[in-house]
Amino acid sequence: MAAVNNGTSAASTSYVYQPTSSLDSKSVSATSSDGAQDRFLKLLVAQLNNQDPMNPMDNAEMTSQIAQINTVTGIQQLNTTVKDMASQFASLQMLQGSAMVGRDVITEGNILSRDGNTATGVFELEGATTGTKVQVLTPGGVVLDTIQLGAKTAGTHTFDWDATAYPNTELTFKVTANNGADTVKSTSYMQDRVLSVGMVDGALAVELASLGTVSYSAIKAIQ
Repeated sequence: MAAVNNGTSAASTSYVYQPTSSLDSKSVSATSSDGAQDRFLKLLVAQLNNQDPMNPMDNAEMTSQIAQINTVTGIQQLNTTVKDMASQFASLQMLQGSAMVGRDVITEGNILSRDGNTATGVFELEGATTGTKVQVLTPGGVVLDTIQLGAKTAGTHTFDWDATAYPNTELTFKVTANNGADTVKSTSYMQDRVLSVGMVDGALAVELASLGTVSYSAIKAIQ
C-alpha cells in the first residue's frame, strides 16, 4: 500500500498493498503472515481515515487490496507447510535408510566382488552385441586376464573369474562390447557393503565400504 494521501485534492490516488513495506517493521516481523495482516489492516484503516471524502476508494479497489493480502498470507502458509513436509520426509528417509546398514547393495562401479576364490562382476549392455569381452585388472591397471563372452543380449549379465592367485588384491574389470563395427555402451556394477547412512545437503547419502559416500539414488539394488 502506498503512503497515505493527506491532501484534499479531488484527483484519484491509487493505493497498492506492498507486503515488503518498511512501515511498522520495528513492531512486526516482515516474514510473519500475522505481521503482514496486521500491517495491511493498519495501512488500510489509515487510508480510509485520510481519503478524500469527495473521491473515496471504490469497492473494487478495496476488494483488490484485500485479495492481495490473502494471496500473500496463503503463500507464506504454503511455504511453511512445504518446509515441514520436507523435514518430515527427510526424517522418514533416514529411518528407512538405516535398515540398509550392514547389508550389501549393488551400485555403479568396477570392483569385483569375492566369494572365496571366485571373483564376480556385473554389467549391463545397452543393446545386443556380436562380441563382448571383459578384462580383469589390478589396482594399477595391469591386465591379468581377458574373458571372451561372445554375443550377448541387451540387459544385465554376470561373469565369474578364478582369483585364487590374487587372494588379497582388490581386482577391477573393464567391459568392451560391439555389434559389428558399432560400439555398444555398457555400465559396470559392483557389490558393496553399507556402513552408515546420513543426510548430505538435504539428501539421503550412503557410506559404502569401498566407494565411500554416494547418493541414495546411486543404489540400484539391495541384497
